[in-house]
Amino acid sequence: MASLPSTYTTKELLQKLKKQKLLLIFQIIIVFLMFVFAIFSTIEKGISFQTFLPLFFAPMIFVMLYETKK
Repeated sequence: MASLPSTYTTKELLQKLKKQKLLLIFQIIIVFLMFVFAIFSTIEKGISFQTFLPLFFAPMIFVMLYETKK
């Protein structure tokens, strides 16, 4: 179970926020690459599971973005 934010010091909170922002950037890059590969896969082989795979991960970006803005 995660600790409450009030139990962290300011320095620890800033470190956690920095780490969360880095993970968000990494996730955006990965999902973007998934979209690119899905487009190429759709062009080459037609519609398949790989076409819709990035759509399952895209909402997680918005949740993480909301959490970093909060």
